[in-house]
Amino acid sequence: MPPFHPDLRAAARWLPRTLVNSWTVKLMRLLPSPGGKLPPGVTVNERALPSGARVRVLSPAEHSAPRPAVVWIHGGGYVIGHARQDDAFCGRLATELGAVVISVDYRLAPEAPFPAPLDDCFAAFVLLHHEAAVLGIDPTRVALAGQSAGGGLAAALAQRVRDSELPAPVFQLLIYPMLDDRTVLRDTGDRDVRVWSPASNRLGWTAYLGCPPGAESVPDYTVPARRSDMRGLPPAWIGVGTNDLFHDEDLAYAERLREAGVSVVVEVVPGAFHGFETVAPDAPVSRAFVQAQIDALAGALGRPSGP
Repeated sequence: MPPFHPDLRAAARWLPRTLVNSWTVKLMRLLPSPGGKLPPGVTVNERALPSGARVRVLSPAEHSAPRPAVVWIHGGGYVIGHARQDDAFCGRLATELGAVVISVDYRLAPEAPFPAPLDDCFAAFVLLHHEAAVLGIDPTRVALAGQSAGGGLAAALAQRVRDSELPAPVFQLLIYPMLDDRTVLRDTGDRDVRVWSPASNRLGWTAYLGCPPGAESVPDYTVPARRSDMRGLPPAWIGVGTNDLFHDEDLAYAERLREAGVSVVVEVVPGAFHGFETVAPDAPVSRAFVQAQIDALAGALGRPSGP
């Protein structure tokens, strides 16, 4: 069994293996969940999407247009979560990158299974391009980013945009992404996971697919790891811990991207569990992991040149 990272051992002692199940999903949806604190000067405006879902548009202070943009997609296993939960991180991206951040409050499964969540993300990408001039966005410098299920949606969105006539994003940032429903069927051995377990994974994928995971075939863009042709996708950064249930599928996806000629940087954190930087944000290993994400986006989008 891989040991937990020294910075994370205290948190691992009290965290359950399975945090998300059918009962806790209902509870989490009922509990109030305020958003994170925004950095000074960052403004937020909401826009409606055709489905009734919404996006939060976070704009930086004192950076001249046109600015780069990040489409951010929150996590939650497709069944919980909302855009406001990541306001603090999205605000940090806006401030440090001088970027407009489009945070997607997509519809959740099982009430809205595939393709609804991905349709909302695609609609947000379309909105970004249609209103680039109004939002002060440089449409040639757009990155897709997401965490967990949001990372899976970001990967699927990159694939869908690749097959469309829309301008391609320049980068995809995938934070321990949920990429392959077939992991539900695999033996994960003695990996000592926290927060997101095989049982959670089955629940999330079943809700999103609308059927048991692991079917012989699935519709295009449903499961990013099922895509046969990875050529032409944007460069990627993939980060995951060794004690994360998604470790193997994430590394396999990275290898397939490389084989297709896509540039990939993989950040593997020894002894880190799923969502570790959210659970223990002040731990040095968490700070380094988040900084690596910001540096990767900065390298792809170009750091701000000042007001």
